[in-house]
Amino acid sequence: MANLKEIRNRISSVSSTMQITSAMKMVSAAKLKKAQDAITAMRPYADKLTELLQTLSATLDANSGSKFSTQRDVNKVLVVAITSNRGLCGAFNSNIIKQTQNLITNVYADKSVSVFAIGKKANDAFTKQNLVIANKSEVFDDLTFNNVSEIAETLMDKFVSGEFDKIEIVYNKFKNAATQIVITEQFLPILPIEGDVNTSTDYIFEPSKAEIVEQLIPKSLKTQLYKGIRDSFASEHGARMTAMHKATDNATELRDQLKLTYNKARQAAITNEILEIVGGAEALNN
Repeated sequence: MANLKEIRNRISSVSSTMQITSAMKMVSAAKLKKAQDAITAMRPYADKLTELLQTLSATLDANSGSKFSTQRDVNKVLVVAITSNRGLCGAFNSNIIKQTQNLITNVYADKSVSVFAIGKKANDAFTKQNLVIANKSEVFDDLTFNNVSEIAETLMDKFVSGEFDKIEIVYNKFKNAATQIVITEQFLPILPIEGDVNTSTDYIFEPSKAEIVEQLIPKSLKTQLYKGIRDSFASEHGARMTAMHKATDNATELRDQLKLTYNKARQAAITNEILEIVGGAEALNN
């Protein structure tokens, strides 16, 4: 059994760790509320805009279709992996890295695949494989629509120029503080709407459909990427809050066990001292 000083040092260390994890939990909880409100308010707008543009694109003829909906033979694929810049958030980052690796090794095994990293964890994971063509982890320092728009424009330029035939986004969709869903979402080319397009075309267009689509598609793509990054940002704080809550509980349990061990060791030491005193007294009496 460890001596009393070693146990006291361990109790002190665990207590300090518990204070840190508890503080990190409260910080993440405060940030989560703001991030959750932002993504909840944004989702209906982004989903409706995407649905509208898919419907319009499906009704255009081949000659007037958008350059962003051009379907090409897929030879070169770009995967946009959205992770966080920091750890201590459970399986949040590893799930994205695993899904991205699955796309590289299984889904697009016979294709040329590159990674566009948004977040230091994705950059660190795939730089070793020489797959990363860009790293935009600084976007989380000032997460605004304008900053995300610059990234979206870069991705659109890479698709239109033919540098890549397909672009997909991998991110964590926020469900609640304890649950994040890994989503693989096609960014470019734009997917046509499924089902009968004639049932959803009761719109009056001014100017023409083609002009509306050409102007709104870039905005829709920027919104789609912004939504994905916002989802990931909210998921990160939810995952970190949950992870720190569990870490605090584990630290509390370990501290209680150490205190029990310390009290037992202290009681044993006191008992031994009493036995020695009693034994010495008996020896003097004899």
